[in-house]
Amino acid sequence: MTQTEKTAVTRELVARVEGFSSLSVILPCYRLGSVLKENLRRVETFLCGIPHELIPVDDGSDDDTAAVLRSIAAAPFANIRPVILPTNCGKGAALRAGFLASHGSHILLLDGDLDLNPAFIASFLQIAADSRAAVVIGSKLHPDSIIEYPFRRRVASAVYYGLVKLLLGLPIHDTQTGMKLFTREALGYALDRMLAKRYAFDLEVLAILHEAGYEIAEAPIELNFGKKAGALTVRNTSQVLQDTLAIFYRCRILHYYRSLEPHPPPAVPPRVSVVIACPGDSALLRECIEGLSKQTGAELEILILPDAPTNVEWPPFVREYPTGKVRPSEKRNLGIRQSTGSIVAFLDDDAVPLPGWLSHAIAYFSDPDIGGVGGPAVTPAGESYLATLSGLVYQNPLVSGRFRRRYTPTRVCEEDDLPSCNLFVRRDLLLQLGLFDTAFWPGEDTLLCRAITRDAGKRILYDPAVLVAHHRRPLFGPHLRQVGRYARHRGFFARRFPENSRRLAYFLPSLFVLGALGTALLALLRLFLSETSTVARLCRGLDRIGIAVLICYAVATFLASIRPLHPLSWLLVWLGVVATHVQYGIRFLQGFLFGVPQHGTVKAFDHQGNARAEKPLR
Repeated sequence: MTQTEKTAVTRELVARVEGFSSLSVILPCYRLGSVLKENLRRVETFLCGIPHELIPVDDGSDDDTAAVLRSIAAAPFANIRPVILPTNCGKGAALRAGFLASHGSHILLLDGDLDLNPAFIASFLQIAADSRAAVVIGSKLHPDSIIEYPFRRRVASAVYYGLVKLLLGLPIHDTQTGMKLFTREALGYALDRMLAKRYAFDLEVLAILHEAGYEIAEAPIELNFGKKAGALTVRNTSQVLQDTLAIFYRCRILHYYRSLEPHPPPAVPPRVSVVIACPGDSALLRECIEGLSKQTGAELEILILPDAPTNVEWPPFVREYPTGKVRPSEKRNLGIRQSTGSIVAFLDDDAVPLPGWLSHAIAYFSDPDIGGVGGPAVTPAGESYLATLSGLVYQNPLVSGRFRRRYTPTRVCEEDDLPSCNLFVRRDLLLQLGLFDTAFWPGEDTLLCRAITRDAGKRILYDPAVLVAHHRRPLFGPHLRQVGRYARHRGFFARRFPENSRRLAYFLPSLFVLGALGTALLALLRLFLSETSTVARLCRGLDRIGIAVLICYAVATFLASIRPLHPLSWLLVWLGVVATHVQYGIRFLQGFLFGVPQHGTVKAFDHQGNARAEKPLR
């Protein structure tokens, strides 16, 4: 059959696929710079006769993958629209970014390394046409599949399939194969509810769609795994099992996916004003503006508030308002007053919004009860070594606890305290509440969230898809100074503004410091007492309890600090965790007992924007 005849047959095939107009092929890529161009050309050869676009997505690779994609974007490659993520967020986040950049009525997810033969794309479309299924997945256990797969992985797949069948009852034989075809509506429904970002992404997509009643069909594949070792390590296997149990819990116990409130995009996109308080022009600020320029879903204006004029010729949608050397809260208040959008988004100049940041956030404002929306701030790829370790300290569950969601994506939930490095608020609500309280820095965002929920009676929602990459301060000095500032204000707020600050989690580091200090004092006191005295025996008993607790603490924090890095990193992260606890505990107590530093008279503004004098509270 000639190429022309093949093209004609393919066109007849796609005409039979219900609702088909074009195909978007999303290829998540990680460290594929050396083979990426050839792989894209190979996929193109199997798409003749199919209206299509190719969307390779670099998931924060640390090789030249991003550079290769930028060269492709600059060259006249037909139908290829690259997406580059500034940080490694996992397969789920990469596919979400690709989906947001796509336009096709049908979406094909295909691993960028092409372990799976793209020649089978036509058979996926054939099955979609014959079965009318919204989802067609590749299956290694399909009778027509051609598989070259290590025996140990076959065993692992069989065991995992049995576990999935037992827990979730999915009517399919294979969930993990990286070639899947979706209608746009089906994949959009799943991605709006997704939480898993890495190994359990495939399972969660299918669990969500099966629970919602979407029909799923299986297709044959050709898999040549070659001599690669793959990702079947003890650590990765453990993570997959944890994620699988979490999906079971959310699906069968919590019914989380079905319980999510629907928030369709607004019929008329709102105007959003992005307010960025910064000292001046910088490479980080330009990276932030570049990320904003790629957002879709609403009309944007960007207001930059530097100390002095930057003398930079910004794009037309960027406006600059020099403020002098004032606090970030005062800069943001000026930005609010100068804004023209119905929604104001606050970003730090060292935070880069990822694809979908804007479109996911504005959908919530169709609900009048929602006053604010925010999301996590993850550590970007390419950070310095010590800054990366600082991000790992913040992500550590024994450091941030339930507030870990601020540093790593979790699930959609209601919040009452989100940081202003990534926060959307209605403009009229900001004016009603009197803008930011400029008596405090940091902590002014905590007081704003308190006012939104307590005074205005509005809700604040956290969505993991409202995602920014936030540069970190390196361990140890800059990191600990930042922790100390936050801790002292949180300590004062715990006494003065208890609604969203007087929580046990904030007191725990101080209790740890007091316990460690008490243990040391007991040991010192025993030096001056007779070993046979009652007081000495009591001190010895309490001292042993304190030492046992400290040993348990040291073991627990070290185990929680182990990451897929080398042992030196484990040690540094562990030391960072301990130092963070000590610094936070001391400074929290300082703020709780003695208040925050006196900064003199500062300006705040009423709901009409008029300045009024105000001093910090104690």
